[in-house]
Amino acid sequence: MEATLEQAKQLGLQEQEFEAIKQVLGRTPNFNETAMYSVMWSEHCSYKNSIKYLKKLPKEGKRVMVAAGEENAGLIDIGDGLAVVFKIESHNHPSAIEPFQGAATGVGGIHRDIFTMGARPIAALNSLRFGNLNNKKTQHLLKGVVKGIGHYGNCFGVPTVAGEVYFEDCYQTNPLVNAMSVGIVKVGQTFSATSHGIGNPVFIVGAATGKDGIGGASFASADITEDSAEQLPAVQVGDPFEEKKLLEACMELVGTGIVVGMQDMGAAGISCSTSEMSAKEGFGMDIDLSKVPTRQANMKAWEMLLSESQERMLIVVNKGREEEMKAIFDKWDIHCELIGQVTEGPNLKYYIDGELAADLPGESLVLGGGAPQYDREYTEPKYFEQVNAFDQNTIAEPTDLKTVAENIVAQPNIASKRWVYEQYDSMVGTANASTNNPSDAGLVRLHGTDKALAVTVDCNSRYVFLNPYVGGLIAVSEAARNIVCSGGQPLAITNCLNFGNPYNPEVYYQFVHALKGMSDACIQFDTPVTGGNVSFYNQSEDGPVYPTPTIGMVGLLDHMDNAMTLNFKNEGDVIYMLGESRNDINGSEYLFKLNNVTHSPAPNFDLQEEATLQNKVAELIKAKAIRSAHDITEGGLFISLLESAMPNNLGFAIDYKDGIRKDAYLFGEAQSRVVVSVAADQTAAFEALLAGHPVEKLGTVTAGAITIGGDNWGTVDSWKNTYDTAIEKVLAS
Repeated sequence: MEATLEQAKQLGLQEQEFEAIKQVLGRTPNFNETAMYSVMWSEHCSYKNSIKYLKKLPKEGKRVMVAAGEENAGLIDIGDGLAVVFKIESHNHPSAIEPFQGAATGVGGIHRDIFTMGARPIAALNSLRFGNLNNKKTQHLLKGVVKGIGHYGNCFGVPTVAGEVYFEDCYQTNPLVNAMSVGIVKVGQTFSATSHGIGNPVFIVGAATGKDGIGGASFASADITEDSAEQLPAVQVGDPFEEKKLLEACMELVGTGIVVGMQDMGAAGISCSTSEMSAKEGFGMDIDLSKVPTRQANMKAWEMLLSESQERMLIVVNKGREEEMKAIFDKWDIHCELIGQVTEGPNLKYYIDGELAADLPGESLVLGGGAPQYDREYTEPKYFEQVNAFDQNTIAEPTDLKTVAENIVAQPNIASKRWVYEQYDSMVGTANASTNNPSDAGLVRLHGTDKALAVTVDCNSRYVFLNPYVGGLIAVSEAARNIVCSGGQPLAITNCLNFGNPYNPEVYYQFVHALKGMSDACIQFDTPVTGGNVSFYNQSEDGPVYPTPTIGMVGLLDHMDNAMTLNFKNEGDVIYMLGESRNDINGSEYLFKLNNVTHSPAPNFDLQEEATLQNKVAELIKAKAIRSAHDITEGGLFISLLESAMPNNLGFAIDYKDGIRKDAYLFGEAQSRVVVSVAADQTAAFEALLAGHPVEKLGTVTAGAITIGGDNWGTVDSWKNTYDTAIEKVLAS
């Protein structure tokens, strides 16, 4: 039966899109076909409102082994016959409605993107954003999301090695849950998401298909409203133990020659996996939906085609290898069902109970094929007038700086996220090298080699809100800085682009200019973009979230001996700051949270200055000239010093700098600055290496006392107690 325009609109398609489908098919689609186009042409799957600018991101690099978007995740050569596979994705809308399952299935989905390419996941990261921590709904979302991440990741057996958590009012209705996975594979043993070979069998493996997650991609392509809770079927349900079995079965397939292509079933389920694999080389498929294992009886064709039930894969097998394939999955007690075969193409034909349910060309469904591409209008946000009008000289310098510091240390964005990360297993697998040796990035040993990966996720979304271009520059630069301060060389990035409604011209302005900043920084640091995802519609009746282009970056240490930690080592060591102190409190946590200034320019930043700094830090680490390195970010110099002091219960004594307002000196967030410590008998050699580079001698490491400008600020123990317990106290109240 032909679908109607009204049905198409209810499924999220626009009238011109429904007409375009008719042109593709040469007829009016039936309901099953219309439902497939509705999810595959949704923003979540097609990137129809963002693809124009995604194409402009730098993707070339000498280590890049597959082009961005070509496979499920990025693939970067790291030498010794090994490659790193990595990607970050969002699960924002599901987590807003059902935080435990929303976050859990986000973790499961991103790990599947890694092992569907034949790589074994070895590290997980996450970037989380919530509303005001004092709000009970925020606390409910935080607890659910963290529990979901911990449950799935801990059961699955991959360590969580790094992450970030922010709290801002704009995320009250729309929390952001971005999950990243990193895996390792031998070069030449990867699987591709493709199909070829007419007559080759098509298998569905993994969990049974249910009604959970139906329309999830469309759900993720609309604003959150009060009615969104009624869409609970759009939230998937995860089973980490099933995924662990699926992982091990897939790992057994590596190197056997059984597999032609493999694709996980994430957004849009069977519709997505069949169409993307077929479109890659122009083949078709005949699929018998009646053979798909289901959790509910009498599922309709469109329900099976759109279901986003978790822990499932589509695998095209070389004809004649079917029994070997089945034996592996039988061993792991996993469904492995033959549901179709590869055809000459280009059409995908889906049958149920002997009847043709849908017949359409696979390429017409996918990104870069027939999916529409739009160029939205954008205008400079009106709030820029407030940003540009702000003068920091209107803020009086406080007289009691210690009290200011105590307030900053207790801010949820600054304070320890111990309550969060202690719920994650960080040590499973024995590869995590940074749990007991803290560094700016997570370090993961590569067993069998002397190498390690340095991994991080970074984005200060407030900076992006204040200046999208500069904020985009800073997000990439901070990620690179964290890699470098840990002893690594930045290699490449993946990104998770979280923004409001793209039909809002001011939101789209933020998107366009943030990507320009990201692009310029990636070119500077030679860190090509390997993939990621776009999450629009993070917007409610209260307005959009801050523009949040989360950067996931991977770096390489050629030898673990080059690893650098952030903690001070010995009393008497001398503390320096690379970079320059500036009279700048713009965009800072101090200005925003303690002075209630929501609109100011972004902190001082210069891309060339940043690049010079990072080169110098790398040189110092290689020369063994420093004992610690920690960059200055949220909270400013004081927080950086405190975070370096706390791990070994050491203190510090520093003086103020003439000509710099004291609040800017301690709490300003001007970029391109790194705190390092140097052995007292090595200062001359260190300073010789810094000839011509801006550097300030701050003071010395103490036995535990903290002294600022000659004033006694107590011991590091008391500050550590405030820092460690601030979030826990709010949650317990």
